[in-house]
Amino acid sequence: MARTRGLARHPGLVVVVLLVVMAAIAWVPETRLAEKVATGLRAGIALAPGGASDATAAARSCPAGTTQAVSVPDPTSPQGHRQIVVHRPPGPDQADIPVLYLLHGYPGDPQSLIDGVSGLLDAQMCRTGRPFVVAAPDGEADGLDTEWGDDTAGRFDVESFVTEATIDATEGAHRRSRTLRAIGGFSMGGYGAAALALRHPQLYSQVASFGGYYRLDDPAGVFAGDGADYAPDRLVGAATAGQLRFFLVEGAQEDTALQVGSIRGEAERFAAILRRNDVPVGIAHPPGGHGADGWYPALGDCADFLTAGWTGRG
Repeated sequence: MARTRGLARHPGLVVVVLLVVMAAIAWVPETRLAEKVATGLRAGIALAPGGASDATAAARSCPAGTTQAVSVPDPTSPQGHRQIVVHRPPGPDQADIPVLYLLHGYPGDPQSLIDGVSGLLDAQMCRTGRPFVVAAPDGEADGLDTEWGDDTAGRFDVESFVTEATIDATEGAHRRSRTLRAIGGFSMGGYGAAALALRHPQLYSQVASFGGYYRLDDPAGVFAGDGADYAPDRLVGAATAGQLRFFLVEGAQEDTALQVGSIRGEAERFAAILRRNDVPVGIAHPPGGHGADGWYPALGDCADFLTAGWTGRG
Protein backbone atom coordinates (compact mmCIF):
# COMPACT_ATOMS: atom_id res chain seq x y z
CA MET A 1 0.00 0.00 0.00
CA ALA A 2 1.33 3.43 -0.92
CA ARG A 3 2.08 5.74 1.97
CA THR A 4 0.64 9.27 1.81
CA ARG A 5 2.82 11.78 3.61
CA GLY A 6 1.38 15.03 2.31
CA LEU A 7 -1.91 16.62 1.28
CA ALA A 8 -3.47 14.23 -1.22
CA ARG A 9 -4.97 15.77 -4.31
CA HIS A 10 -8.70 15.12 -4.59
CA PRO A 11 -11.90 17.04 -5.52
CA GLY A 12 -12.69 17.92 -1.89
CA LEU A 13 -9.33 19.57 -1.20
CA VAL A 14 -10.65 23.14 -1.52
CA VAL A 15 -13.40 22.44 1.01
CA VAL A 16 -10.95 20.85 3.43
CA VAL A 17 -8.52 23.77 3.19
CA LEU A 18 -11.32 26.29 3.74
CA LEU A 19 -12.48 24.42 6.83
CA VAL A 20 -8.92 24.26 8.16
CA VAL A 21 -8.38 27.98 7.60
CA MET A 22 -11.65 28.74 9.41
CA ALA A 23 -10.55 26.52 12.28
CA ALA A 24 -7.16 28.22 12.46
CA ILE A 25 -8.77 31.66 12.59
CA ALA A 26 -11.18 30.51 15.28
CA TRP A 27 -8.41 29.18 17.55
CA VAL A 28 -8.61 31.46 20.55
CA PRO A 29 -5.53 33.58 21.37
CA GLU A 30 -5.39 32.27 24.94
CA THR A 31 -4.95 28.72 23.71
CA ARG A 32 -2.19 29.71 21.32
CA LEU A 33 -0.45 31.80 23.94
CA ALA A 34 -0.49 28.92 26.40
CA GLU A 35 1.00 26.64 23.75
CA LYS A 36 3.69 29.23 23.02
CA VAL A 37 4.62 29.60 26.65
CA ALA A 38 4.88 25.83 27.07
CA THR A 39 6.95 25.29 23.92
CA GLY A 40 9.08 28.33 24.63
CA LEU A 41 9.93 27.06 28.09
CA ARG A 42 10.86 23.64 26.70
CA ALA A 43 13.02 25.19 24.01
CA GLY A 44 14.47 28.01 26.04
CA ILE A 45 13.23 30.43 23.35
CA ALA A 46 10.70 33.22 23.80
CA LEU A 47 7.99 33.22 21.13
CA ALA A 48 6.29 36.57 20.65
CA PRO A 49 2.50 36.87 21.13
CA GLY A 50 0.33 36.97 18.06
CA GLY A 51 -1.94 34.58 16.26
CA ALA A 52 -4.06 33.78 13.27
CA SER A 53 -6.91 36.01 14.43
CA ASP A 54 -4.53 38.93 15.06
CA ALA A 55 -2.94 38.45 11.65
CA THR A 56 -6.28 38.20 9.86
CA ALA A 57 -7.39 41.50 11.31
CA ALA A 58 -4.10 43.19 10.47
CA ALA A 59 -4.10 41.85 6.92
CA ARG A 60 -7.10 44.01 6.04
CA SER A 61 -4.77 47.01 5.89
CA CYS A 62 -1.97 45.26 3.99
CA PRO A 63 -1.90 44.57 0.24
CA ALA A 64 -1.57 40.91 -0.73
CA GLY A 65 1.55 39.52 -2.32
CA THR A 66 1.75 38.26 -5.89
CA THR A 67 2.39 34.73 -7.12
CA GLN A 68 4.25 33.72 -10.27
CA ALA A 69 5.20 30.29 -11.60
CA VAL A 70 8.47 30.02 -13.48
CA SER A 71 9.78 27.05 -15.45
CA VAL A 72 13.48 26.23 -15.10
CA PRO A 73 15.36 23.69 -17.25
CA ASP A 74 16.28 20.45 -15.46
CA PRO A 75 17.58 17.62 -17.63
CA THR A 76 16.94 15.12 -14.81
CA SER A 77 13.21 15.88 -14.77
CA PRO A 78 10.96 13.65 -16.90
CA GLN A 79 9.58 16.83 -18.51
CA GLY A 80 13.01 18.41 -19.01
CA HIS A 81 12.13 21.28 -16.69
CA ARG A 82 10.85 21.97 -13.20
CA GLN A 83 8.45 24.58 -11.92
CA ILE A 84 9.13 27.03 -9.10
CA VAL A 85 6.16 28.92 -7.70
CA VAL A 86 7.26 32.18 -6.09
CA HIS A 87 5.08 34.37 -3.86
CA ARG A 88 6.50 37.86 -3.34
CA PRO A 89 5.42 40.69 -1.05
CA PRO A 90 4.31 43.96 -2.72
CA GLY A 91 7.01 46.20 -4.12
CA PRO A 92 10.31 45.60 -5.91
CA ASP A 93 12.52 42.71 -4.94
CA GLN A 94 15.57 43.59 -2.84
CA ALA A 95 18.54 41.70 -1.43
CA ASP A 96 17.50 42.56 2.14
CA ILE A 97 14.10 40.82 1.87
CA PRO A 98 14.37 37.29 3.37
CA VAL A 99 13.40 34.19 1.41
CA LEU A 100 11.67 31.07 2.74
CA TYR A 101 12.20 28.09 0.45
CA LEU A 102 9.25 25.78 1.03
CA LEU A 103 9.18 22.07 0.09
CA HIS A 104 5.98 20.13 -0.54
CA GLY A 105 5.17 16.66 0.74
CA TYR A 106 4.48 13.38 -1.06
CA PRO A 107 2.29 13.44 -3.03
CA GLY A 108 2.29 17.17 -3.61
CA ASP A 109 3.19 19.99 -5.94
CA PRO A 110 4.42 23.59 -5.56
CA GLN A 111 1.31 25.33 -6.89
CA SER A 112 -1.05 23.59 -4.46
CA LEU A 113 1.33 24.35 -1.61
CA ILE A 114 1.52 28.07 -2.38
CA ASP A 115 -2.23 28.26 -2.98
CA GLY A 116 -2.75 26.82 0.50
CA VAL A 117 -0.35 28.99 2.50
CA SER A 118 0.22 32.28 0.63
CA GLY A 119 -2.77 34.12 2.08
CA LEU A 120 -2.04 32.88 5.59
CA LEU A 121 1.60 33.92 5.32
CA ASP A 122 0.63 37.32 3.87
CA ALA A 123 -1.39 37.87 7.03
CA GLN A 124 1.53 36.89 9.24
CA MET A 125 3.91 39.20 7.35
CA CYS A 126 1.46 42.04 7.89
CA ARG A 127 1.25 41.27 11.60
CA THR A 128 5.01 41.01 12.16
CA GLY A 129 5.91 43.84 9.80
CA ARG A 130 8.63 41.67 8.22
CA PRO A 131 7.79 40.66 4.63
CA PHE A 132 9.55 37.73 2.97
CA VAL A 133 9.51 35.84 -0.30
CA VAL A 134 8.17 32.27 -0.38
CA ALA A 135 9.54 30.02 -3.12
CA ALA A 136 8.22 26.48 -3.65
CA PRO A 137 10.17 24.24 -6.07
CA ASP A 138 8.88 21.07 -7.70
CA GLY A 139 10.19 17.86 -6.11
CA GLU A 140 8.18 15.36 -8.15
CA ALA A 141 9.63 12.57 -10.30
CA ASP A 142 7.08 10.31 -12.00
CA GLY A 143 5.36 9.45 -8.74
CA LEU A 144 8.54 8.50 -6.88
CA ASP A 145 9.12 9.47 -3.26
CA THR A 146 12.19 11.63 -3.99
CA GLU A 147 13.03 12.54 -0.38
CA TRP A 148 14.27 15.82 -1.93
CA GLY A 149 17.55 14.11 -2.77
CA ASP A 150 19.83 13.48 -5.73
CA ASP A 151 19.10 9.91 -6.73
CA THR A 152 22.18 7.70 -6.66
CA ALA A 153 20.80 5.76 -9.66
CA GLY A 154 20.57 8.97 -11.71
CA ARG A 155 16.78 9.17 -11.95
CA PHE A 156 16.62 12.77 -10.69
CA ASP A 157 18.70 15.48 -9.00
CA VAL A 158 16.17 17.25 -6.80
CA GLU A 159 18.62 18.33 -4.08
CA SER A 160 20.80 20.09 -6.65
CA PHE A 161 17.75 21.74 -8.18
CA VAL A 162 16.72 23.19 -4.80
CA THR A 163 20.16 24.33 -3.69
CA GLU A 164 21.30 25.72 -7.04
CA ALA A 165 18.71 26.45 -9.76
CA THR A 166 15.91 27.37 -7.35
CA ILE A 167 18.04 29.94 -5.52
CA ASP A 168 19.30 31.41 -8.81
CA ALA A 169 15.81 31.70 -10.29
CA THR A 170 14.25 33.13 -7.13
CA GLU A 171 16.92 35.65 -6.13
CA GLY A 172 18.41 36.58 -9.49
CA ALA A 173 20.58 39.69 -9.21
CA HIS A 174 19.39 40.28 -5.62
CA ARG A 175 21.40 37.51 -4.04
CA ARG A 176 20.69 36.96 -0.34
CA SER A 177 23.13 36.14 2.38
CA ARG A 178 22.57 32.84 4.17
CA THR A 179 21.31 34.79 7.21
CA LEU A 180 18.29 35.88 5.14
CA ARG A 181 17.43 32.41 3.85
CA ALA A 182 15.27 29.81 5.56
CA ILE A 183 14.14 26.45 4.27
CA GLY A 184 10.95 24.73 5.38
CA GLY A 185 8.59 22.00 4.34
CA PHE A 186 5.68 19.71 5.08
CA SER A 187 5.96 15.95 5.72
CA MET A 188 8.57 14.68 3.23
CA GLY A 189 9.36 18.36 2.68
CA GLY A 190 9.94 18.77 6.42
CA TYR A 191 12.50 15.97 6.27
CA GLY A 192 14.00 17.53 3.14
CA ALA A 193 14.28 20.97 4.74
CA ALA A 194 16.17 19.59 7.74
CA ALA A 195 18.43 17.39 5.61
CA LEU A 196 19.28 20.05 3.01
CA ALA A 197 19.97 22.73 5.64
CA LEU A 198 22.32 20.40 7.51
CA ARG A 199 24.01 19.35 4.27
CA HIS A 200 24.31 22.96 3.04
CA PRO A 201 24.66 25.22 6.09
CA GLN A 202 26.46 27.76 3.92
CA LEU A 203 23.13 28.43 2.18
CA TYR A 204 20.53 28.58 4.98
CA SER A 205 20.34 29.84 8.55
CA GLN A 206 16.88 28.63 9.68
CA VAL A 207 14.68 25.56 9.25
CA ALA A 208 10.91 25.16 9.67
CA SER A 209 9.69 21.56 9.55
CA PHE A 210 5.98 20.70 9.69
CA GLY A 211 5.14 17.04 10.26
CA GLY A 212 8.67 16.05 9.32
CA TYR A 213 10.81 13.08 10.29
CA TYR A 214 14.51 13.19 11.07
CA ARG A 215 15.83 9.71 10.35
CA LEU A 216 16.21 8.04 7.01
CA ASP A 217 12.97 6.78 5.47
CA ASP A 218 13.69 5.93 1.85
CA PRO A 219 11.02 3.72 0.23
CA ALA A 220 12.16 4.55 -3.32
CA GLY A 221 15.83 3.71 -2.67
CA VAL A 222 17.14 7.18 -3.46
CA PHE A 223 20.22 7.00 -1.25
CA ALA A 224 23.08 4.52 -1.35
CA GLY A 225 24.48 2.58 1.60
CA ASP A 226 23.14 3.30 5.06
CA GLY A 227 22.21 6.88 4.14
CA ALA A 228 24.10 8.41 7.05
CA ASP A 229 24.94 11.46 4.94
CA TYR A 230 21.24 12.16 4.46
CA ALA A 231 19.78 11.46 7.93
CA PRO A 232 19.21 14.71 9.88
CA ASP A 233 19.59 12.98 13.25
CA ARG A 234 23.08 11.82 12.18
CA LEU A 235 24.14 15.08 10.57
CA VAL A 236 23.79 17.30 13.65
CA GLY A 237 27.13 18.06 15.29
CA ALA A 238 28.87 20.62 17.43
CA ALA A 239 29.41 22.90 14.43
CA THR A 240 25.65 23.08 13.83
CA ALA A 241 25.17 25.25 16.93
CA GLY A 242 26.56 28.36 15.31
CA GLN A 243 24.92 27.80 11.94
CA LEU A 244 21.24 26.88 12.16
CA ARG A 245 18.01 27.42 14.13
CA PHE A 246 15.11 24.94 13.95
CA PHE A 247 11.35 25.30 14.36
CA LEU A 248 9.58 21.92 14.54
CA VAL A 249 5.82 21.37 14.28
CA GLU A 250 4.09 18.07 15.03
CA GLY A 251 0.32 17.77 15.37
CA ALA A 252 -0.95 16.41 18.66
CA GLN A 253 -2.77 13.62 16.75
CA GLU A 254 0.16 12.75 14.47
CA ASP A 255 0.27 9.01 13.72
CA THR A 256 1.67 8.66 10.18
CA ALA A 257 3.56 5.43 9.58
CA LEU A 258 7.12 5.31 8.29
CA GLN A 259 8.99 2.25 7.03
CA VAL A 260 9.95 1.68 10.65
CA GLY A 261 7.82 3.26 13.36
CA SER A 262 5.95 6.50 12.77
CA ILE A 263 6.34 10.27 12.70
CA ARG A 264 4.73 10.55 16.13
CA GLY A 265 7.38 11.73 18.59
CA GLU A 266 9.92 12.66 15.93
CA ALA A 267 9.87 16.38 16.78
CA GLU A 268 10.70 15.81 20.45
CA ARG A 269 13.32 13.17 19.61
CA PHE A 270 15.10 15.43 17.14
CA ALA A 271 14.79 18.46 19.42
CA ALA A 272 16.64 16.55 22.12
CA ILE A 273 19.49 15.88 19.69
CA LEU A 274 19.60 19.55 18.71
CA ARG A 275 19.64 20.69 22.35
CA ARG A 276 22.49 18.32 23.19
CA ASN A 277 24.47 20.11 20.50
CA ASP A 278 23.38 23.59 21.67
CA VAL A 279 21.32 24.23 18.54
CA PRO A 280 18.40 26.66 19.09
CA VAL A 281 15.05 24.92 18.60
CA GLY A 282 11.40 25.80 19.09
CA ILE A 283 8.54 23.28 19.05
CA ALA A 284 4.79 23.56 18.53
CA HIS A 285 2.17 20.82 18.96
CA PRO A 286 -1.11 22.22 17.58
CA PRO A 287 -4.28 20.13 17.72
CA GLY A 288 -4.59 18.09 14.55
CA GLY A 289 -2.79 15.34 12.71
CA HIS A 290 -0.66 14.93 9.60
CA GLY A 291 -2.13 17.66 7.44
CA ALA A 292 -3.24 21.27 7.32
CA ASP A 293 -5.19 20.94 10.57
CA GLY A 294 -1.98 20.06 12.42
CA TRP A 295 0.31 22.44 10.57
CA TYR A 296 -1.38 25.70 9.54
CA PRO A 297 -2.31 26.77 13.10
CA ALA A 298 1.44 27.00 13.83
CA LEU A 299 2.21 29.39 10.95
CA GLY A 300 1.98 32.36 13.31
CA ASP A 301 4.54 30.89 15.70
CA CYS A 302 6.70 29.98 12.72
CA ALA A 303 6.59 33.54 11.37
CA ASP A 304 7.60 34.87 14.81
CA PHE A 305 10.49 32.41 15.02
CA LEU A 306 11.83 33.20 11.54
CA THR A 307 11.41 36.95 12.03
CA ALA A 308 13.38 36.79 15.28
CA GLY A 309 16.22 35.08 13.43
CA TRP A 310 16.13 37.47 10.49
CA THR A 311 16.17 40.52 12.75
CA GLY A 312 18.89 39.23 15.06
CA ARG A 313 16.59 38.64 18.03
CA GLY A 314 16.74 34.83 17.87
